[in-house]
Amino acid sequence: MNDLQPSASALDLDACAAEPIRIPGAIQPHGGLLVVDPQTLERLHASANLAEVAGIDLAPGASLCDIAEASLLVAELRRWNTASEPTFLRALPVGRGPMQVQGHLTSQGLILEFEAPPRSEGETLDGLYPRLRSFLDAIGAAADVPAIGRAAVREMRALTGFNRILLYQFDQAGDGVVIAEDGDGVLPSYLGLRFPASDIPAQARELYRLNRIRLIVSADYRPCPVEPAVSPIDGRPLDLSLAALRSVSPVHLEYMRNMGTGSSMSVSIMVEGRLWGLISGHSREPKHVNAQVRTACDVLGQVASLQIEAREQSERTTERFALKQVETELLARLVVAPNFQRGLVDNGLTWTALARASGAAVHTADGVLMFGLTPPKEAIAELAHRLGGEELAVIESLAQDWPEAEAFAESASGALAISISRLHPDYIFWFRPEVVRTVDWGGEPAKAVDSRADRLHPRKSFESWNEQVRLCSLPWRPAEIDAARSFRNAIQDIVLRRAEERAELTSQLQASNRELESFSYSISHDLRAPFRHIVGYAELLSERATELDKTSRHYLQSIADAAKSAGTLVDDLLNFSQLGRASLTFGKVDLNKLVAEVRRTIEPDLAGRRITWKIGPLPQAWGDSAMLRQVIQNLLDNAVKYTGPREEAVIEVSGEDLGTHVRCVVRDNGVGFDMTYVGKLFGVFQRLHRTEEFEGTGIGLALVKRIIDRHGGSIDAQGAVGQGACLAFTLPKINPGRRPDGRSKET
Repeated sequence: MNDLQPSASALDLDACAAEPIRIPGAIQPHGGLLVVDPQTLERLHASANLAEVAGIDLAPGASLCDIAEASLLVAELRRWNTASEPTFLRALPVGRGPMQVQGHLTSQGLILEFEAPPRSEGETLDGLYPRLRSFLDAIGAAADVPAIGRAAVREMRALTGFNRILLYQFDQAGDGVVIAEDGDGVLPSYLGLRFPASDIPAQARELYRLNRIRLIVSADYRPCPVEPAVSPIDGRPLDLSLAALRSVSPVHLEYMRNMGTGSSMSVSIMVEGRLWGLISGHSREPKHVNAQVRTACDVLGQVASLQIEAREQSERTTERFALKQVETELLARLVVAPNFQRGLVDNGLTWTALARASGAAVHTADGVLMFGLTPPKEAIAELAHRLGGEELAVIESLAQDWPEAEAFAESASGALAISISRLHPDYIFWFRPEVVRTVDWGGEPAKAVDSRADRLHPRKSFESWNEQVRLCSLPWRPAEIDAARSFRNAIQDIVLRRAEERAELTSQLQASNRELESFSYSISHDLRAPFRHIVGYAELLSERATELDKTSRHYLQSIADAAKSAGTLVDDLLNFSQLGRASLTFGKVDLNKLVAEVRRTIEPDLAGRRITWKIGPLPQAWGDSAMLRQVIQNLLDNAVKYTGPREEAVIEVSGEDLGTHVRCVVRDNGVGFDMTYVGKLFGVFQRLHRTEEFEGTGIGLALVKRIIDRHGGSIDAQGAVGQGACLAFTLPKINPGRRPDGRSKET
């Protein structure tokens, strides 16, 4: 056990930053690379092994169009160019036979990569889809981020067959910790170990952010040069940042050999646009993973990224809302206090709870007031002057830059401070005591690199190494920092601007809902593309593979149907999240006309059904016609769907005038529902019937309720199992801003 303070000197990693990892001038030899002009398809660059790997012997300046064996590839590239897809991925006969061809467009030309095709049907996208579908079920039930990680590493090992898969999470300093692992025992376990930032330098992390998949088939490979090294287009070295075959740094290969791994693959986990972590696979021996399996792993990584982002955002929202409630309570008490300093001390428990601290203090020209565990008054005054007017200070180790603070570390090792004056060193502080903790490193971090005379060498030891960290508090969480920042603004408002005018506080629940809506929109938007790709590839494969048997075609159709269903769910969720931000255009609405229009749209789908419609006269309402049409559409669709088992369905629509409001009722004789669960009826994804019985996404009635709520109306439901259902909603009859006689309420 080594006893170190966190102020150990940083390593000089300039040599790492200088590694030409984007322009290595070579590729890994398990595939071939060709760069062509995107319009003429003339050769610009080629790897030395292209003829050997792909059977393409293309002289400099010659075009793929001149090679008979590449005619199908040329045709597919032409189609791809017009389709504006971001990447090209096809299994095609090229040169010597079938090849897996990947392509992406750069400013230096169209980069094409050739690899061996999948060896079996199970390694193609349609063969992998059932595994991905089961993964979606498993990850959806995960309770927290570690559980998501365990599901992800387990599934990626099943997809790839690596000896060990681990999920590696980065912290703010770039250090990483293994939070999930799945292995067969061939390689040692790294679960729970921390690795220093120098293991994956900043420029490597940036490349992981740009290119989510990186495969190294063998740690002992000999790089295959790409000729020429300089682009004839811009005179610069060929940029292979997004190439799957890109040769990696010799330092990294040495790192792998020191680790005892012969091959590796990583999938980037991106959360809110930043590199959150990596799913890394390792095997003792060389191992190739074909492009379609890598694509499946990329989808897996994106789903895991979205799930992790969802959990973290949900946790932050819950945390922020809880702290906002504390802030609201504290501010309400401060408004009626003789002065805010005395009000803070008199409400000390609420004050410290705002940042989950063990002590707090306020420093002004009138002196220092304290509550709970704090440094001495003199130390608080000194700290205020040392901050020098900084608006917000987040400190986990006071002693790191202020050695005298070690004397009171047991009561205050960490501090969170907000400035409350533009002219004076007036501060509100929160303090946390020292927490001595042990960090388990995968090798001693001080020996992370070995700088020899010739070049940088990675460390050789990965044995567990324990470091005892002292003079640090628990870190301040983002929600706590945001709470302090928000409190600073509120205090300044009280003290400097509107002490007597602040009568009402902003509704924090509305802010939380807006954040959740924005998050839901982001998740739904980002999920649309993967499902479209699955449908597209399944349909393309079905069109081209004319010799597939009936069972195989059934599998392809199942893939397409499932992806379309998932896409519908995403579209519904996107519509639901957009509704909160959509503006409404109010006016008089003829509900009779809306019901008639909706009936006409659904009639073509009712062939063979016996349905008796009982449509009564409906009063005129006030609202957004397009939105209310969606309400009618969803309610009538539900009535038609849930009367499906009836030999004769009866659907009634009636209305009544309630004076200032109107009431509309949709009643059916369908399967009904148990009133015990009526509270779930209008929730997102809440379904009272099994999907096998009645299809749907579980968003329709939630969308209806949100529209009605935005109109200032209400909706309720009545029903009984086997006896039908009745849904009734109310809407304003006239413009709420005017009197019944038409005059403005202001006059």
